[in-house]
Amino acid sequence: MEAVVVDAGSKLLKAGFSIPDQAPSMVIPTQMKRVPEDASLDDPPLFEDVTIDPIVRGFVKDWDAMEDLLHHVLYSGLGWEMGNEGQILFTDPLCTPKAVREQLVQLMFETFNISGFYASEQAVLSLYAVGRISGCTVDVGHGKIDIAPVIEGAVQHIASRRFELGGMDLTKLLAQELAKSNPHVKLDMSDVEKVKEQYACCAEDGNAYERIQQSCQEEQHTLPDGQVIRIGKERYTVGEALFQPSIMNLEAHGIVEQLVHSISTVSSENHRQLLENTVLCGGTASMAGFEDRFQKEASLCSSAIRPSLVKAPEYMPENLITYSAWVGGAILAKVVFPQNQHITKADYDENGPSIVHRKCF
Repeated sequence: MEAVVVDAGSKLLKAGFSIPDQAPSMVIPTQMKRVPEDASLDDPPLFEDVTIDPIVRGFVKDWDAMEDLLHHVLYSGLGWEMGNEGQILFTDPLCTPKAVREQLVQLMFETFNISGFYASEQAVLSLYAVGRISGCTVDVGHGKIDIAPVIEGAVQHIASRRFELGGMDLTKLLAQELAKSNPHVKLDMSDVEKVKEQYACCAEDGNAYERIQQSCQEEQHTLPDGQVIRIGKERYTVGEALFQPSIMNLEAHGIVEQLVHSISTVSSENHRQLLENTVLCGGTASMAGFEDRFQKEASLCSSAIRPSLVKAPEYMPENLITYSAWVGGAILAKVVFPQNQHITKADYDENGPSIVHRKCF
């Protein structure tokens, strides 16, 4: 049986058996609904408003909910059988606390009785997915932005940057902007999220964005409850906030400048290798126009070596940008488990959860 690879994000969980040239077989919302023990699924009013987020800004915050989610994924979704559990590889977000890594490996061995465990950082895995072992990943997710230089398969943590700004914050920004232009419409955040996915985009550059603010054609969009909203320049504000964080009242540089600053703290002999192998990943990075705007901003930046984006190989599945860490995990699983580089049950029984820091790095 192939090892299972799990990439659990704040918004979506990607899971499947380690087949690198295929998309993950399960892509499901991470958010869950709390169902009271005595309630029936046929009686939705009792539980439909009680939602739980097991993962917040990349890290597990509710372990009971995470256990329930993984139980559903592994047994119902992927067909594991009780008593015959296999091996599993998890993707680690940048700066994952040691306690979170230990609690995850403990959960998997003691509750799920797995036969083997491995974890690797998302930045490294996203590079593996495009055939690189060195480069820099810019991961724009639902709950955070991670910028991580990687040299020979090792994340340069001292130069890495993590920002608690992501798709969820852009959704809130869009809700605020739409409320200004549609004051009489009551907006639900789940509806705004769908509007963002359908309409949000990036202007060609800062000057184009300024022109759009002065004049922009509007479209009408009908919400599920029948209300009609107008969408115009708001759709561009969402993407622009990544390049001009001041739009969200944040005193920070734009995403390209952050990348260049991050790499400037690494030894200069590695600058070219890192900048010329820049990889965009994360669901928010798939926004229309984002990649082109990123490349244009990169061509204008003041550094001697300008960032250059790596394209995914043609044989890789479509939309690789949204689950590149999972694909990299599937590639790595083909190496670590056959070569016995993973944590075995015997390793765990002998050393306890702290073994994860010695064998998964």
